[in-house]
Amino acid sequence: MEKKDYKSGFVNIIGNPNVGKSTLMNKLIGERLSIITSKAQTTRHRILGIVNDENYQIVFSDTPGIIQPNYNLQSSMMKFVRSAFQDADVFLYMVEIGEKSLKDSSFFERLKNTDIPILLLINKIDKSNQEGVEKAMNHWESQLPKAKIIPISAIEGFGVDKIMSEITAMLPNGTPYFPTDALTDKPERFFVSEIIREKILLNYQKEIPYSVEVVIETFKEEDEIIRIEAIINVARETQKGIIIGHQGKALKKVGTQARKDLETFFGKKIFIKLFVKVTKNWRDNEQDLKRFGYFT
Repeated sequence: MEKKDYKSGFVNIIGNPNVGKSTLMNKLIGERLSIITSKAQTTRHRILGIVNDENYQIVFSDTPGIIQPNYNLQSSMMKFVRSAFQDADVFLYMVEIGEKSLKDSSFFERLKNTDIPILLLINKIDKSNQEGVEKAMNHWESQLPKAKIIPISAIEGFGVDKIMSEITAMLPNGTPYFPTDALTDKPERFFVSEIIREKILLNYQKEIPYSVEVVIETFKEEDEIIRIEAIINVARETQKGIIIGHQGKALKKVGTQARKDLETFFGKKIFIKLFVKVTKNWRDNEQDLKRFGYFT
């Protein structure tokens, strides 16, 4: 890239679970890459979304919500957050109205001490009033005085243009990190597994969605159709029955919902078969976690 004024960089979104990070990234890149549900810990991986312009390339990074880990899967999720601290050119630190701190204070200390530019985004202002927004802004100004604060509503798209203009001003000069027609760093199979997992998050209660990992066994693209076989791994035998449901109806519902979204995502007909397999205690088994892409 020969243009002297060309800018590029990593813009990494961090914050507590369920503050709207995935919703925001999807708005910023104009595509639905990160799955979104009302449940905490929906995002498990670090997902890159790439915005290309003739004058810049912005590599957005959606990360898991910051938590205190209880098992190995959650520990690996926090490794993805730590990696976002290592390569950021701009931080988007996202909070919601009424929130006072990160769930892990060590991450907040790193934000306080970094020289990397920070945009502090106060999300969900549509659920508050002017007084509440001003109160939140005053709180965060005292907590993180070097950050630039922007009140937003990610779900309504309010403030997104402001974020983009601030980011482009903060980005360093550079060359593209990815091909200028790239949208993400993830393969198609990843998004298939994420869409299936989203339907499980939406259709099952309590611990079930958090005990599931989806693996794509086959992905065969033909002219008119994509044929997919996926395995839904669960941690215990009892969970297998719940996922399948009476006469297989629950599993069929997940498959139907996933197929519809996948047909929109790929723009062609989808044939999908789902299988359920017990992989005992996979969330604490390092070998299984490596196989599922959490440890390298």
